[in-house]
Amino acid sequence: MNKHSGRHEANSPATASPPGGDAIVVDHLQVQRGKRPVLADLSVRIPTGQVIGLLGPSGGGKSTLMRAIVGVQVVKGGTVTVLGEPAGAPSLRHRLGYLTQAPSLYEDLSVRENVAYFGRVLGVGADAVDRAIEEVDLTDHADALVVNLSGGQKTRANLACTLVGDPQVLVLDEPTVGLDPVLRRDLWNLFRRLSAQGRTVLVSSHVMDEATRCDRLLLIRAGEILSDSSLPELLERTGTSDAEAAFLALIDAANAGSAEDAAGGAA
Repeated sequence: MNKHSGRHEANSPATASPPGGDAIVVDHLQVQRGKRPVLADLSVRIPTGQVIGLLGPSGGGKSTLMRAIVGVQVVKGGTVTVLGEPAGAPSLRHRLGYLTQAPSLYEDLSVRENVAYFGRVLGVGADAVDRAIEEVDLTDHADALVVNLSGGQKTRANLACTLVGDPQVLVLDEPTVGLDPVLRRDLWNLFRRLSAQGRTVLVSSHVMDEATRCDRLLLIRAGEILSDSSLPELLERTGTSDAEAAFLALIDAANAGSAEDAAGGAA
């Protein structure tokens, strides 16, 4: 699959592989809708065994990048490699789990029936179904119909369907949006447990305070990676005290650079 876009800091993982290697490598990814580039030339590396936050405003390219990593996005150019295989390769079916923003659940079936359905698609047994349900703390609701679940429970049931194949890489598109603080905390604790098992967890969000829960941050805006660093590195670089202020500082700097380029061109 083809992919790449963006600026990189001197310490960007796109230029230096961290210990343990990279789970995902995106090189010169280009995605276009009509005549409008969504990702113009994006490159990034995502290390193994970490929680990586993909943060930025709605419409910034988060979902497009995730779809390219999963292998379901039509691309114009570039390459994306996941666990050493081209994105979308059949061999990745068990090794990569994808959670979309909209729950992929059958509401007239129970939690267990939904997870078992995805388990059959992936060729796993009942033990894997029970394990996935237990991992998201829904054992007490395993036989409840999805239609009767709360929003947070549906999110966790959807995540169980993603986990049932025991994937090494998880791509989670805004899984905590609309959840109350307690459910958000519980989900992030789960993501931390999964990464502690050696899995790579890529989580997108437009909520900047979730940056504190990530090992590494990718800040994206208008299809461009503005920063690829840890939160302490980002705060030191921008001289700010929190992720939201740092993100705004990067946007201001990018806008100032664009204005200077335009002025230079006019001259």
